[in-house]
Amino acid sequence: MKKIAASAINTKTKAIFCMVLFGALAGCGGLSKSGSAAAVYDLGPGMVQELSSNRMAPLPALVLAEVQAPTALDNLPVVYRLGYSDAQQLRPYAQARWSMPPAQLLRQRVRETLGQRRAVLNFADGVQGPPGTLTLRLELEEFSQLFESAGSSSGVVRLRATLTQAAQGGDALVAQRSFVLREAAASPDAAGGVRALTAAVDSAVLQLDQWVQQTQAGLPAR
Repeated sequence: MKKIAASAINTKTKAIFCMVLFGALAGCGGLSKSGSAAAVYDLGPGMVQELSSNRMAPLPALVLAEVQAPTALDNLPVVYRLGYSDAQQLRPYAQARWSMPPAQLLRQRVRETLGQRRAVLNFADGVQGPPGTLTLRLELEEFSQLFESAGSSSGVVRLRATLTQAAQGGDALVAQRSFVLREAAASPDAAGGVRALTAAVDSAVLQLDQWVQQTQAGLPAR
């Protein structure tokens, strides 16, 4: 009888272990507490038509560093703030996340847009451009959906851009500027926030592109 009871306990223990293991694997697969899969977002497909392969890039080359972001924004959950209640608190949506951290999504969009008319080099690769090539460094300071009221919200993107140039003894500051973009959300939910943030990013990148062009054009020829 003792052997039978012990066998039954072992069988029950194995069953419980299997259930726990299955639950852990399901959690790793992106299931929420309710058992439904979380929605995964990015900034959209971007450019979908291939550019001419025999064209000459009309603008000077640019080195693009990795985008820096605070720890609170270096995560996958889509986050929002209740501006009418506690704007200092970042709150994550339970069933909405980004495919990559926002800093990586932003860098991808910047490289894609600026690279349409210039060579964009990766800073981490150590590839050197022609003499006088600028390096663009970006700091993502805000990337959230801000609720002005329970039914009204906006996507807010704030970033700081710094252009430097190689000089004797290190990099020399060429220019620095902050960009703040705010786009209204069509719906007071994660999907509306993602679309608004995408629009804000696209507007910020266009302004960033114009600023880089103007800065490069103002430098003395080498």
